[in-house]
Amino acid sequence: MLDALPSRPSTPASLGLHSLAEQGFLFATGIENSAPTIEGGRIRRDQMAECGHYDRWREDLALVKEIGCGVLRYGPQLHTTLRGPGLHDWSFADETFAEVRRLGILPVVDLCHFGVPDWIGDFQNPEFPELFAAYAEAFARRFPWVQLYTPVNEMFITAVFSAKYGWWNEQRTDDRSYVTAIKNVVRANVMAMQAIVRVRPDAIFIQSESTEQFHPECPDSLIHAEHRNAERFLTLDLNYGHRVCSSMYEYLMDNGMTREEYHFFQRSAPALKRHCIMGNDWYATNEHIIGASGQSRWAGEVFGYDTVTRDYFTRYGLPIMHTETNMDEGPRGDESERWLWKQWSGLMRLRRDGVPILGFTWYSLTDQIDWNTALREKNGTVNPRGLYDLNRNIRAVGRAYQRLIEGWKPVLAQQGHCLRLPVTAA
Repeated sequence: MLDALPSRPSTPASLGLHSLAEQGFLFATGIENSAPTIEGGRIRRDQMAECGHYDRWREDLALVKEIGCGVLRYGPQLHTTLRGPGLHDWSFADETFAEVRRLGILPVVDLCHFGVPDWIGDFQNPEFPELFAAYAEAFARRFPWVQLYTPVNEMFITAVFSAKYGWWNEQRTDDRSYVTAIKNVVRANVMAMQAIVRVRPDAIFIQSESTEQFHPECPDSLIHAEHRNAERFLTLDLNYGHRVCSSMYEYLMDNGMTREEYHFFQRSAPALKRHCIMGNDWYATNEHIIGASGQSRWAGEVFGYDTVTRDYFTRYGLPIMHTETNMDEGPRGDESERWLWKQWSGLMRLRRDGVPILGFTWYSLTDQIDWNTALREKNGTVNPRGLYDLNRNIRAVGRAYQRLIEGWKPVLAQQGHCLRLPVTAA
């Protein structure tokens, strides 16, 4: 159904919210909804379709409860819901979010996950921020009981894969296109937060962002590693109104960002920061080795989640949620379980040291398709990294996560010291 608004309760308190405070520590999973385009826009990699969620959404939502998660990273697909300027098809969202609410699951609503509708084109379109902000406001008005949002998922990866590495969407590789993608993506995120807060003044935003580290391979690569280690902060620096370093400011100005565009972030972001939780995503591919030529390759885990996340916390001083991780089960079938416990151990070390970590996420609920090639090739390869396989049978890591939740949830609830809300929850 297009744009027929349901009746809205008169006050947020009447909405039966499961607030952050009621949840305590946030044990989460997610429904993978990446949807970039490849091959010049001819192919859409809609992971909800490829992983069977459109046909099995009721079953999937029931599995979230079965595994013990109280929180779900989830959202309607932007490319199927935003049909034109101000034109929305809410039919799938109406059904699924009604079931999410009935089950008592707390959603963190993911509004843009790596792709835009065909009629918008790609992240080079300067109209994207305003169009997206209007969409975010329309969603908030239609679902006023929702409090938690990730407006644009992984802003850094969105820009890097689309306009630096040339893998997705606009598939460009020049600095000017990259800076254009960064400023459009982050501006869209900031404007969406502003729009949502107009509807839901106590909204909370969890910036699910890839946490990165670049290691110099040799003395000649130091300058390249220093640049990339400054660049990794660009999206969050702009999003939180944190002043970039002088080299990054010159880089932005040299590649098309105007002083007024930069000042927009400095003016707009600080008022929103109190609504924010910094979400950190961590995979075995998040650390890189930089060679003398400036080319990078994956390093595997060198520092690990806790060390790199500490750098981000020191920079922004915000509460943290571990918002994504996974690992293939491997030839022995237990690599994903080992990775789960490794991530949990790093998280607990940070909490021990006083870093306010509010939650943990295994992403995603089910196995994924073709992420071994970052969705660049449509091969139909199943990546065995979900809590459940694509037949919805629980995996070993799913049972391990279930045990982890059962064991730690009451302990963390008793501690009760970590949860510090940026704004008062309804």
